[in-house]
Amino acid sequence: MLKIDNQQISFTDYLIPEELTTLDDDLSMIDEYLNDDRIVQPFIEHFHKKHGRPSTPLQVYLRMMYIKRMYSFSYEILQQRVSDSIKWRRFCHIPLDSKVPDGSTLCKLTKLFGNESFDELNKIIITKAVKEKKIKARKVRIDTTVAESNIHYPTDAELLGDCVRVITRTVNRIADAADDATGKIRNRGRSIKKKILAIAKTSKRRTREKFDEIREITGQIAEVAKHTVEDAKEVLAKAKQATDTKIKGKTQKLIDELSDVIQIADKVIEQTEEVNKGNFNLKDRIVSVFDPGARPIKKGKIKTPTEFGRKVLIAESEEGVITHYDVYEGNPSDESLLIDAVKGHQDNVGRTPKEVATDRGFYSKDNEDDLYTFGVKHVSMPKRGKKSKARKELESAFWFKRLQRFRAGNEATISMLKRCRGLNRILSRGTSGSKSWIAMGIMTHNLWKLAQL
Repeated sequence: MLKIDNQQISFTDYLIPEELTTLDDDLSMIDEYLNDDRIVQPFIEHFHKKHGRPSTPLQVYLRMMYIKRMYSFSYEILQQRVSDSIKWRRFCHIPLDSKVPDGSTLCKLTKLFGNESFDELNKIIITKAVKEKKIKARKVRIDTTVAESNIHYPTDAELLGDCVRVITRTVNRIADAADDATGKIRNRGRSIKKKILAIAKTSKRRTREKFDEIREITGQIAEVAKHTVEDAKEVLAKAKQATDTKIKGKTQKLIDELSDVIQIADKVIEQTEEVNKGNFNLKDRIVSVFDPGARPIKKGKIKTPTEFGRKVLIAESEEGVITHYDVYEGNPSDESLLIDAVKGHQDNVGRTPKEVATDRGFYSKDNEDDLYTFGVKHVSMPKRGKKSKARKELESAFWFKRLQRFRAGNEATISMLKRCRGLNRILSRGTSGSKSWIAMGIMTHNLWKLAQL
């Protein structure tokens, strides 16, 4: 039977003085808040009711994930700290004579659940907070930020080198699994590494000709990558034509991985050739082989003019609770995201906000008109460009300035999410992993905020 919770108290627990097991106010409030069957509903569907796992109860898993993101622990450190803390064991519903779930189990569960489960969990948390009148959410401030991916700086040469290395490794793994039935390919990684070092030496020269030399060497690396991709495609064709079901079963996952990385490599080679031709305005540019969904995003920052990751939209109520969020690939304009953000807030909260505050990046006349049509009473959204006399008077109104001061608080929330909740750098790979990482950070923030109310 599927285990939802584990609240059995062992005899050892009774021997511990009460003052050592008493939770502090914040943990006590969160513990009470999570003691709701609705909280685990998004995760139950991943298991069979009679034969499903996990052996780790869902309530234990969620509470441990809260501690992990609250204190920025790795999975290994999380296991150690919870094992050593009587209070955290109590909070996580783990008896003293029971083993704390190991990091690999928690990691596997996180991958299994996917970002959709955590998105649904956050909606349930908001709905529950509104129903219990913890938040009113009559005002909402909306802003975007960039959650950077955990990747190295993406030069064309380095990306091509990553492609060759990953392709070669995957092909060799397929060959080993299939008892060399598909064959291996030549490892051209050393050749590419030498050329990358040559680029590094050339870039130090103070001559104009160095840029031409760098482009030439990069072109040579692209040619080497082409040969590797051609060899890999032959291996892929052999692997797909394998009639031995045993071999195919062993290698199917690796075959899928090879197919994906070949597609990425083709795209990287194509964009490298375009850059060498002088075309720098490339749409959907690949910046990482390991996280192909990451994109270069410019937010106008002086220190980091270009960030590599995913754009995150955050809608926050006057209580400091994030009522809606979304994660995007690429860099869609803020203007195009506003209406969906307000609708998302409306769906989660169950009512239209009375006041909406944003920065000038979200402004358009259509957006402003649409919000008033939805029933929003006050829209504080500075106009870009030259302003008429009437517009200046509008933006000088008391309520407009009040909402702009309210909007500025979103910067503090984003700062906290990045400094304390892991949104400064995404340590999970792939689109689903990145979205799950962001969703867990927001879940932690909201639970912590609700405990303060």
